[in-house]
Amino acid sequence: MRIAYLDCFSGMSGDMFLGALIDAGVSLKLLDETVAALDIGARLAISKVNRSGITATKVDVFIQGEKELRREEFWANEATHGHPHSHQHEHHHGVQAHVGGESGVPARLEARDARPSSTDSAVPRAGTPAPHKHEHDHGRSLTEIKRIIQDSAISAQAKKMAIHIFEALGAAEAKIHNMDIESVHFHEVGAVDAMVDIIGAAVGVEALGVDEIICSPLNVGGGTVKCAHGTFPVPAPATVELLQGAPVFSSGIQAELLTPTGAAIVKTLATRFGAFPEMKIEKSGYGAGTRDFPGHANVVRLTVGEAASHLAANTNQQTISVLEANLDDLNPQVFGYVLDRLLAEGALDVFSMPVQMKKNRPGTLLTILCKPEDSASLTKIVFTETTTLGVRQRQEQRSTLTRRWFPVSTPWGEVRMKIASMNGTVTNYAPEYEDCRRIAEEKHVPLKSVMQEAMQAYLLAAPDKKA
Repeated sequence: MRIAYLDCFSGMSGDMFLGALIDAGVSLKLLDETVAALDIGARLAISKVNRSGITATKVDVFIQGEKELRREEFWANEATHGHPHSHQHEHHHGVQAHVGGESGVPARLEARDARPSSTDSAVPRAGTPAPHKHEHDHGRSLTEIKRIIQDSAISAQAKKMAIHIFEALGAAEAKIHNMDIESVHFHEVGAVDAMVDIIGAAVGVEALGVDEIICSPLNVGGGTVKCAHGTFPVPAPATVELLQGAPVFSSGIQAELLTPTGAAIVKTLATRFGAFPEMKIEKSGYGAGTRDFPGHANVVRLTVGEAASHLAANTNQQTISVLEANLDDLNPQVFGYVLDRLLAEGALDVFSMPVQMKKNRPGTLLTILCKPEDSASLTKIVFTETTTLGVRQRQEQRSTLTRRWFPVSTPWGEVRMKIASMNGTVTNYAPEYEDCRRIAEEKHVPLKSVMQEAMQAYLLAAPDKKA
């Protein structure tokens, strides 16, 4: 099984991740063409820089031919010239979250890098005009950004990945601002900058061809960061929201090392966190930030290789919560509703079995598998929707096969095949039930016919049996 290890010993931002992907061998032409095809006025400029003795790839985003300042370049300007780089946004529709940076900061200022270091040893491929002034009084909603992604000429899997990252970013901002996610707007320039980072990340990861991304604990940095609404401690509010369930630490460097976009990418792409895995290394890449901290390499490292062929490396290990309740007086009509609601609210699985309870009453054992962070909300549903007076909870370890989607075409539409693999070899494949059910209902054809056609299409496509 081919895996990648993301070493965030100096945090991460979206542009640093792009740099690591390119340094690890992802085609620069592919990313250039992807950005150009978006038709949003952006392009990439790539340079080689030195960070505390490590040569790394630096990615800059140019919008309408001019370089966009990232967040700390913005505040470095303020320190140098007595005022921040002018980039005024007016709010005409009430509260407006500026997604991409932390709460209240335009997304184009999201990454972490200050003025270029004197150790930068190469000139970007494209010219680097002086930073410029932008004035915008509107932004893009998540729906608009999703439409741009859906209309782009990238694969279905890359579209899904990019949308999930944006949804994670938007959900974090929405919670912080206590608003609906569709009320969160990405400012015009910030939306462009974030789309380049996020869509580039999705396309690059797909091109990297790995089955799993494992991430190190995350160095968040320290100190404070200036936002449009004031000064906040590091990590910024949106970053904290995105990092729930992730292992974090601070090395003591007084700077924001992990940005919201970086956190959203990790949250979406990494399957688990841990130490460097047992693997046969094929290649590695370093993505650079702009700051060059004395004695600290401001880079993110991506290492790619084959996992060791044993169960721990071939399966995903995770901790889950198991919730159980005994029910002996619940209306069966309500029981079905409860199962559907639990699944809709994030349960990984819900099932039941008949049991014999006290006083010889026949009853039902309700069992729920969920992520530990979801156990409290799902327990509340059990208490409010059923007649039980107690819910048991325990933690268990489970191993899961690596899974991915493979789209196939049928006479009635596209169906996703769920592919499971171990040790780099496909072990199971099956059509996604919900896709087949939707097509059967819409096209008025038997469900079994749709499923059979999908299986046949997958076998005829003869994809590589490597996961």
